[in-house]
Amino acid sequence: MSTRSLFISATVIAGLVLGATTALAQKKYDPGASDTEIKIGNILPYSGPASAYGTIGKAAGAYFKKINDEGGINGRKINFISVDDGYSPPKTVEMARRLVEQDQVLLIFNSLGTPSNSAIHKYMNAKKVPQLFVATGANKWNDPKNFPWTMGWQPNYETEAAIYAKHILQTKPDAKIAILYQNDDYGKDYLKGFEDGLGAKAGMIVAKASYETSDPTVDAQIAQLQGSGANVFFNVTTPKFAAMAIRRAYDIGWKPVQYLNNISASIGSVLVPAGLEKSVGLISTQYLKDSLDSAWANDKGMKDWYAFMAKYYPDGNLKDASNVYGYAVAQTLVQVLKQCGDNLTRENVMKQAANLRDFQPDVMLPGIKINTSPTNFAPIQAEQLVRFDGKQYIRFGEVVGK
Repeated sequence: MSTRSLFISATVIAGLVLGATTALAQKKYDPGASDTEIKIGNILPYSGPASAYGTIGKAAGAYFKKINDEGGINGRKINFISVDDGYSPPKTVEMARRLVEQDQVLLIFNSLGTPSNSAIHKYMNAKKVPQLFVATGANKWNDPKNFPWTMGWQPNYETEAAIYAKHILQTKPDAKIAILYQNDDYGKDYLKGFEDGLGAKAGMIVAKASYETSDPTVDAQIAQLQGSGANVFFNVTTPKFAAMAIRRAYDIGWKPVQYLNNISASIGSVLVPAGLEKSVGLISTQYLKDSLDSAWANDKGMKDWYAFMAKYYPDGNLKDASNVYGYAVAQTLVQVLKQCGDNLTRENVMKQAANLRDFQPDVMLPGIKINTSPTNFAPIQAEQLVRFDGKQYIRFGEVVGK
C-alpha cells in the first residue's frame, strides 16, 4: 500500500472515530434514561378519600402507550411507573423514595395533592430530581429561586379564588358568603385567594367550616353554613366531598349561588354522583375543553381525544374531566421530552420545562396557552368562568388571566 493510501486510510479512520465520539458525546443521560427508555415516576391516590383522581394516571399512562406505539420520543419508549399513596403524605414520602432510589426514575411527574407534594418538596430538590407538573395549584410550586426542581402545571388556587370573588362583587354586591374548605394547605390557599380577592369586602364572609379528609360526611358543616343565612356558597373540596356537599345542601333546602373549585368541577366524578338536577346553576372555571360541551362537537382536538379514549382507555369515563386533564398534562410532558433531544439529564429536563412557548395541548381552551421561563414556573395562568345548566357547562365572560 502506498504512503498516500495509508494517509487516506488513517484520515478516514480518524474521521470515523471522531464522528462516533462526537455522536456519543451528544447523548447525555441521568438515571432513568438510555438509548431505548425514559423512565417516568408518578404518585397518585388510587385508593383513599381522593381516589377519584386515580383516573388521571390511567389516562396519562394510556397516552404514553399511544406515544410508544408511534415510535416513542426520539426513538425512546416511555416506561411509566405509577404508584398509589392513598392521599397520605407519609405514604407519598415512601413512594417517592422508592421511585427515586430503587426504580431510579428520571423524574416524578404529576404527583397529586398539596399535602402530598409538600411532604416530598424538600426531598426532591435535595436529590435534584424533577418534581414536574405537580397536580396541585398551590402557589409554592412557582418558586424557581428556592425550589428549582419543582414546577406546577394547572392555574394556581389563589388566582382562581380571586376570579370567583371578583364575579361575586360584580353580580351580588350584597352577598352573604359561606365557605366549606379542606383543612390543609390546598384549602387554605383557596381561602386566602378568595379573601384577598374580596379585599375590603371580606366581611361578606359570614361563615366558614372546614373538614378533614378522614371525615365520613360533611353534613354537619353544611347545616352550620346554612344556619348562617348565607346566600352564596364557595365549595372548596375534593371530588368525594364536593359531591356530598352539593347533594346535602340541596336535600336540606339550602339554595345559595354555588361556586365550586375547578379541581372538583368534573361532571362525571362529581356532579353525576351529587345529582345533575341538584347541581344546576353551579359556577366554576375551565381551562380545558369539556368533553360534554356541544361547542366542541366538530373540534379536531376533542375528536382526537375521543379516538384516543376509544382505543387506549376504553374503560375511562368520557364525562370525567380528569381524563381530559391526564391527556393534556401528558402531552405537555411529551413536548418537554421532545425538546430535550438526546440530552436526557435531569438538569436539561427542567431547562426545557422552563422553556415552553405558546404550547397548547389539543384539549386546551382557545386563548389559553402554556408559557414558562426560568423565572416563571406557572405554566397556565388563565381560566374561563362556566355555569352548569343541568347537562353541560356553559362558558360566559372573557378568558381571565394572562
